[in-house]
Amino acid sequence: MNKIDYNTVHPNFKWNGIALDFPNLLIAAYDLIKEGEEFQRITGEFILDWFNSNSFISIATSGTTGSPKKIKIEKQALVFSALATAEFFDLKAGNRVLNCLSTNYIAGKMMLIRSIVLGLEMDFVEPTSNPLKDNAKIYDFVAMVPLQVENSINELSNVRKLIIGGAKINENLKNQLLGLPTLVYETYGMTETITHIAAKKISDNYFSVLPNVTISTDNRNCLVIDVPRISNSKIVTNDVVNIINDCEFELLGRIDNVINSAGVKLYPEQIEMKLAHKIQTRFFVIGIPDVKYGEQLALVIEGNPRVFEANFFNDLSSYEKPKSIYFTPKFIETESGKIKRAATLNLV
Repeated sequence: MNKIDYNTVHPNFKWNGIALDFPNLLIAAYDLIKEGEEFQRITGEFILDWFNSNSFISIATSGTTGSPKKIKIEKQALVFSALATAEFFDLKAGNRVLNCLSTNYIAGKMMLIRSIVLGLEMDFVEPTSNPLKDNAKIYDFVAMVPLQVENSINELSNVRKLIIGGAKINENLKNQLLGLPTLVYETYGMTETITHIAAKKISDNYFSVLPNVTISTDNRNCLVIDVPRISNSKIVTNDVVNIINDCEFELLGRIDNVINSAGVKLYPEQIEMKLAHKIQTRFFVIGIPDVKYGEQLALVIEGNPRVFEANFFNDLSSYEKPKSIYFTPKFIETESGKIKRAATLNLV
């Protein structure tokens, strides 16, 4: 990878069709802060923070499993992340990309940084649930959360490569995407890894790591990520994985979601895959305290109550069959669309 300093603005960089060098990008940022809508003001402030005298930037985590917090990340690490993405997805200067994610969070910030340092032609739009509506342009690379993808199915043929992150892709959405000419990838990552460190085509079973990423597991079989250019220390996750080889891993589920029922470990994500084609609305399974078994499996469904036939859960083993079913009109979720399981269970 070429050495690119974080203060560099690539000469091919364009913003909504306009070429912007360093001075004009700063002017544009001031204009966004002064006259823009909220999502534009946030972006303008981030640009000024990016080009200030500090070597680091403060970024908010998503708050999926707890309260959101601010962490400091070296700006040069974001540049290295952008270069790794470019190498993995074959992005080149002059490629047209769409930034439809909030720059309040790392995913939207990185789309902007990639554009600036790689020389991409970026269209910047409000991060709505249907960002491609009334947009007939062809894009080489777009990043979305699943809700945006669901609402953009009819327009995705105008996107050559699409990466999806922020929340899990359900089986119904996956089946719709498999019929498109678009190359669609599910990504794996978090704020601490500066968005994705691995990705897989939605037709594949295993994630492939990006350049300069080394993977291993700890004594819990949870993924340990070593990315020297991004983090000075190894990043220990709570994601249980099966490592296939040096470059690939299978994601089994989160250790904090694992249900221990009568000594049997159950991975909710695996059970949910078996039910995905049967339940049309959003749902999840979770453990609830039980005096006899330690935990019992509960199924929580978004939507109106309904009755299931006796053979509905025949595809599941006896341990995997839910012992109780709850319904709620609306799940509690993060801004990116991740379901807050414990909070939702407390609600119902």
